[in-house]
Amino acid sequence: MKQSLTLTTAILTFAFLLTGCGGETNTPAKINSQISDASHEAHEADKDIENASHEENVDGSNIRGDIVKLSSRAAQEAGIKLSEAERGEIGQSLSLPAEIRFDADRVAKLSPKVSGIISRLYASEGDQVEKGATLALIRSRELAGLMASWQKAETQLSLTEQAYAREESLFAKKITSEADLQTARANLQASKAARDAAENELHAAGVSHSALKNIAGAADGDNANAYLTAPIAGTIVRRTVTLGETVSAGDAGADPLFTVVDDSVVWADIAVYKQDISRIRLGAPVALKTDAGDTIAQSTVAFVLPVIDETSRTATARVIVENPQGTLRPGQFVTADLSVGASEAVIRIPDAAVQLVEGKPSVFLPVEGGYAPRAVMTGTKSGGYIEIRSGLSVGEAFVSEGAFTLKAQLEKDAFGDGHGH
Repeated sequence: MKQSLTLTTAILTFAFLLTGCGGETNTPAKINSQISDASHEAHEADKDIENASHEENVDGSNIRGDIVKLSSRAAQEAGIKLSEAERGEIGQSLSLPAEIRFDADRVAKLSPKVSGIISRLYASEGDQVEKGATLALIRSRELAGLMASWQKAETQLSLTEQAYAREESLFAKKITSEADLQTARANLQASKAARDAAENELHAAGVSHSALKNIAGAADGDNANAYLTAPIAGTIVRRTVTLGETVSAGDAGADPLFTVVDDSVVWADIAVYKQDISRIRLGAPVALKTDAGDTIAQSTVAFVLPVIDETSRTATARVIVENPQGTLRPGQFVTADLSVGASEAVIRIPDAAVQLVEGKPSVFLPVEGGYAPRAVMTGTKSGGYIEIRSGLSVGEAFVSEGAFTLKAQLEKDAFGDGHGH
């Protein structure tokens, strides 16, 4: 509009200047005619500007000139991730309380398999450990006795094998009786059973089959060493044992010596009120949000437990959530935004991908040299997703994670330079 007024003023001014030049008399009629012609030309110029503006919006090029310049490496470090727009269902939304819990299949509680004294400790609470890492060394008379019994059984088995082989040879030469051969065979079978029993006790004490080969050649005292190792990779969240403490195997009332947790995947247990149970669908999208309404994770309903708690009168809908950065903490309370009830397929994207840029809902698209915002028209919002009614097509790449970071950088650039980059 400002451009139109300026152009009109310039044309009228030019017309009056013409009337004052050339040596002709400026009659009222001539002046009115010149003003009319100038106004017509100004009107046509206004139409040209309006049409140009309209064409710019129609051709889909509503990406603004502002560009956040980021290299691929910088984008990766900033957590920028791209996805392609696709169609999906967005239904009605239901907000319910939820609690983050450890995945029970990713929790290991370690108790001693043999009684003894804690000789060394190799890990403390908060330590990250790999699967198979040694956590503690137990000096165990019990283990030493088990190994001695196994060695004795191995020796006895070797002797009975030799005796049986000798009896077989003598029987073949008809030097010994069949009764002597049967006695030798029975002794061999008994020796094997005794050796197997001793070996099984060692396995129960945590001694592997490969470790048995090293027992005979072990240094003095080494056969009394029992190593407590981590069965999974994760974080030690609890240690109840101290150096020099006596520990007992098989004590049902004793606390585990170590608790190791892999929290790369956690559960979100949603409290579903009795009247809402029938509305929960397996596979329904779920967005976990903070009290401030920020989406911190997205997943789907894995299953609904078929039991109603007698105290709270609620059922539990469980969501299995990827937690690679450890942002979700067991014991943390969040709000679960569930999609309930089906709708027709629409273009939908994560609601965090839509940011307000210059007061307009916008998504960031990859462009040469960085990322640029594009205004979109949004619709229904549910389950962590938002409908895109216009401005984004199926298959177009957009920033699905890290859009807020780009918006913040864009505003920073604008504040510092007076324009976007």
